[in-house]
Amino acid sequence: MAIRRISLNELSGKVNITQANLSNLKRGKARAIRFSTLEALCETLRCQPADLLEYSPDNNVLKEKPIDLISILKKQTS
Repeated sequence: MAIRRISLNELSGKVNITQANLSNLKRGKARAIRFSTLEALCETLRCQPADLLEYSPDNNVLKEKPIDLISILKKQTS
């Protein structure tokens, strides 16, 4: 944003996302992003998704026990 000299307010208007959601994305607090939003951000900022995203294995957002879908389906069919 700084390189493109665009404010959070201006970017949120161009990408059609609320300032609060954009702020969460910027601060790394978002749990998900729609591909259409990522595409709009990249188009507006003239960048690639890798310029905006970073993989960090230490920030694992999945803290819930995985669902055993096979067991659930077996129970429903018996």
